[in-house]
Order: sequence, then C-alpha cells, then structure tokens
Amino acid sequence: MRAVGIILAGGNNRKMRELTHKRAVAAMPIAGSYRSIDFALSNMTNSHVQRVAVLTQYNSRSLHEHLSSSKWWDFGRKQGGLFTFTPTITAENGDWYRGTADAIYQNLDFLKRSHEPYVIIASADAVYKMDYNKVLEYHIEKKADVTVVCKELQPDDDATRFGIIRMNEDMRIEEFEEKPMVAKSNMISAGIYIIRRRLLIELIELCAEEDRHDFVNDILIRYKNLKKIYGYKMDAYWSNISTVDAYYKTNMDFLKPEVRNYFFKTYPDIYSKVSDLPPAKYNPGSVVKNSLVASGCIINGTVENSILFKRTFIGNNCVIKNSIILNDVYLGDNTYIENCIVESRDTIRANTRHVGENGIKVVVEKNERYAL
Repeated sequence: MRAVGIILAGGNNRKMRELTHKRAVAAMPIAGSYRSIDFALSNMTNSHVQRVAVLTQYNSRSLHEHLSSSKWWDFGRKQGGLFTFTPTITAENGDWYRGTADAIYQNLDFLKRSHEPYVIIASADAVYKMDYNKVLEYHIEKKADVTVVCKELQPDDDATRFGIIRMNEDMRIEEFEEKPMVAKSNMISAGIYIIRRRLLIELIELCAEEDRHDFVNDILIRYKNLKKIYGYKMDAYWSNISTVDAYYKTNMDFLKPEVRNYFFKTYPDIYSKVSDLPPAKYNPGSVVKNSLVASGCIINGTVENSILFKRTFIGNNCVIKNSIILNDVYLGDNTYIENCIVESRDTIRANTRHVGENGIKVVVEKNERYAL
C-alpha cells in the first residue's frame, strides 16, 4: 500500500479509573482474548500497510510485552515492519510526549526515512474493522489535504467525549470542536486520519516551532479553513473504550451474535498474540449461559452474561452475572459478582460479594498468590 502507519498508543486516561493504573489504554483486554491495539494493528496489516510505528508512553510495559514479536500481525518481513517508539532523551530534547503532535514530532525521523506518499494515523483505543485502502481512494478522489474518518453516534450516546464534526454537502469539514460541553451534532471523529506524508512533516515542524503539541487542536481545528479537510463516513461497528462504562459496554457487545460474527467469522480477521493455553474446563455442576470464556479457564460455578479472560478460576458455588473477569483471576468458593469488572491477577477471597449498584464497579483486591 502507498501509506505508512502511525498508531497513537501513549495517552493516559483517568476516566478508566483503576483499570489504567498498571497498563496503557491500548493494552486493555477485549473480548476474552484480544487487546485494544490488536484492532488497529489488524486493520493495518489487512490493508497491506507494511511499515507501522506504535508511539507508546504511559504505563507501557504490558503493551511492549504484547508487541514483543511482530509476527502475530504479519509484520515480520524484510521490507517494512512494526516499530515501537518511546520518548527519547536527546541533546535537543528532554521532554516526554506533550501531545499527539509532539509525539509525532519526536519521531519525525521515521516519516522522513519512509518513502510512501501517505500516512495513516490511528488511535489504539477503538474497536472496529476497516479497509484503509477505501479511505485512501476517497482521499485521493477528493484531492483532500486531510481526511478524517467519522462516525454517526446513536442519539443516546455521549458525543461530548469526542471531537464533533459538521460537514457540508460535499463532505468537507466546516466545523470541528474537540470535546465540547454541549454536542451540537452526533457526527464525531473516529480518531483515524489520512494525510500526505510531506504535508504532515511540514505541519508537525510548524507546530513545534510555535510550541504547539496537539494534532487535533493545533492542526485539524486550526487549519480547517486553510486546508481541504474532508470527512469519510463509516457505517460499520465502531466503539471507543475511553471510559469504564464504554469499556464495559464494548466488551458486552461481544455477547451479541451479530457482533461476534462480524469480528470473528467475517473476513478479514482480527489477530492477536497467541498464548498456548489448554481449552477451558467446565467441571461437573458448572453452569454457563450466554458468556465468552477464554482458554485456560476452570469453571466450577455459575456464569451468566459475562466475559472471562484467560486463566480465570471460578470456585465452587460461585455466581458471576453481567461481569467482566480479566486475566489470571482466582475467585474463591461462594463468591458473588454482579455488574463488576474484576482487575487481572486478583484473588477474590471465598464468601465475598461484589455488586455494582450505581454503575459498574471495578474490583481490585490484594493479590496473595504473588510476592508483588
């Protein structure tokens, strides 16, 4: 493909509460066996983008571990490959990434050494499937300077978490407001952009000279009347996981047959790092209804409308309802969990009860099975 990829995976998100205390949002587990960044990476490789840079910063250990081999997404090739960049201290710069534009600026050498004429920029906190080739064809057809992929939300969705877009009949963006107090429209930016490589280098260098650091505010919004910025409307499934409620809802969507079939049984596939774990074991007396259960789980209790990630142990007489149990959790006997997200590597003591009564409860227990 005639484009190089950049995945922005360095942000810190306080709206995820305890869930991002030890991992980046891009490393959040999704649908039993995946991570959030897997969707952006899979879209890149399925669109035949050969060179992809992942810009990481906040709590990146877990994310780097996940990205330790590029073969899972088929980036282990002689030409191109998967590159991971963290903030680098140099003689000229001693800063962490101060924003998305600054993150690209600190790694501008990657773009300057590339030969592809276009750049695809994507965030790592969204769950979707997309052929970027179609967006690039649209970008070229419109003779656009920048193309922003946009999505129309449902009327009851909270659009104020995103950039609000208003376009004219020709799909050119006339208004772009980032995270407004009041949303005037349900058309939002999906955080996916296509731009000519030389233009991106020019704009990023200009931003750095003026001490500006944010790609959306300091490039897209600032230049919306000077550059031809168009919107590309996507109609397929798209969900952002930037809050606890959004993360919970996105995972629960995978309990719907149509969403599961779209991601798991429809070409192209979504790829992830593979763990060689035994299949889930359902012991006598266990009851599982409408749930996703990952490999390595052992179930002795009742599980309803829930998602169990890898290596989860469910003790005798346990009841799990409408909950997400992350990786490597041990639930003692007679535990009751409802409307909760249980953090990974937790040990839930026997005879305990956790219920999210006013929204989703995040359960974090001291882990007695590990020294740390």
